[in-house]
Amino acid sequence: MAHFVIMGVGRVGVMIAHTLEDSGHTVAVIDQDDRAFRRLRTSFGGKKVTGLGFDREVLRRAGIEEAYAFAAVSSGDNSNIIAARVARETFKVRRVVARIYDPSRAEFYQRLGIPTVAAVRWSADQALRRILPEQAITGDFREASGRLQLGELSLDDSWSGLHLDAIEEAAGVRIAFVTRFGEGILPGPDTSYQQGDVVHAMMRTDDVEAVTRVLSRPPTPDVLDLANSLRRDADGSTGDDRYSGGN
Repeated sequence: MAHFVIMGVGRVGVMIAHTLEDSGHTVAVIDQDDRAFRRLRTSFGGKKVTGLGFDREVLRRAGIEEAYAFAAVSSGDNSNIIAARVARETFKVRRVVARIYDPSRAEFYQRLGIPTVAAVRWSADQALRRILPEQAITGDFREASGRLQLGELSLDDSWSGLHLDAIEEAAGVRIAFVTRFGEGILPGPDTSYQQGDVVHAMMRTDDVEAVTRVLSRPPTPDVLDLANSLRRDADGSTGDDRYSGGN
């Protein structure tokens, strides 16, 4: 059982809070308007904290120092990014996610290493998938036989900088495309994983749990050796990958 802090008790925040509580986790919700707490079900057992979600004392009252993850899903982009940065940089919460309404800000958020979800009706599901990396990967597409599915991969931060081929080898998947700074790109021969990337891969449906388990942990020494070998090969090649970002 883990502790989660949710800023913003609108429709998305309520859905996230209820889902986490139903999964057996402890939850604290923050909103500057205490009337927002009326949206929660009467049986909600989590902590309700009134105040600004980027205020350090408010976050402490919500249990941020013990939090496994933090989700900023209020109605304001600026408040969400400030709160997410405070959670990440001041309280060292490794797993944070921020909801955005202005897609043009996605690049700025991701350069800060903060995953984002768009203001769409399924954003609660997107947020949960980013703060609960141990849960089964939700498939975006499943082929007719049901044996293969396309889904988003949740990677531990320590995979940052590794060649995508090394990730494929370690997890037994085939990476189809990467969303970087809000834009989809096809991996090139030198493309590496960058923090903030959303990686979409095809995998066997029966292997989903194993893939999740491998990528939610730091890469093994064998994977690091493979990644270093691929990097040396790439450095010695004449190919150009404009999406590698030097990683």
